[in-house]
Amino acid sequence: MPPDELTVLQAGEIDLVGRVVDSSNATYVVQVTLDGEQLPAVYKPQAGERPLWDFDPGLYKRERAAYLLSEHLGWHLVPTTVVREDAPAGVGSVQRFVEADHRQHYFSLYDSRRELHDAFRRMALFDCVANNTDRKSGHVLLGDDGQVYGIDHGLCFAADFKLRTVIWDFAGEEIPEQDLASIAPLAESVPRALAALLSRAEVDALQLRVRRLLTTRVLPVDTTGRRVPWPLI
Repeated sequence: MPPDELTVLQAGEIDLVGRVVDSSNATYVVQVTLDGEQLPAVYKPQAGERPLWDFDPGLYKRERAAYLLSEHLGWHLVPTTVVREDAPAGVGSVQRFVEADHRQHYFSLYDSRRELHDAFRRMALFDCVANNTDRKSGHVLLGDDGQVYGIDHGLCFAADFKLRTVIWDFAGEEIPEQDLASIAPLAESVPRALAALLSRAEVDALQLRVRRLLTTRVLPVDTTGRRVPWPLI
């Protein structure tokens, strides 16, 4: 039996293919190979991160944390993501590359694919829980497998409320009961593997955000008009 996707990313040999030139931090396309199985992936080394005043070094940990949160919720919104100590430029995140029409993004998909709106609503909730500071339109992909994915989660999980997103089309709507049931356990306990990637203050803030969502039961509304990232795409 060939190794599964997670095993390939965790243990495969990493070969650099190219660099994503328009990324704000060093980002590489790589090929990961294990036992004859090859998987394209995106590699973000800590060594290539630009210093930020409001996030400590180690944004790659937040990429992994977003994946763990998505998997814990059973939503599978984030492509498989691991941390590799032995990667070519040092420790960083390695995430499965999403095969998709990369000319499409949230705005174009929202307008043309109404059947995806439920997935977008769930992503809006995910970003509230994760406190995503950078949900650009281009960070929403429709994979060739028909699944909606979110990428680029290095600016998530801050202790201070920093939500910035382009997904405001569902603001004020009631959160589906099944999604409230999915996030509810986080109010009491955050999975150990996820908590280990965050500070104590960030874990506490995550739980507070969940409790507020369980109380209000609606997706938040941006009354300022400023809670959007730039550039939008």
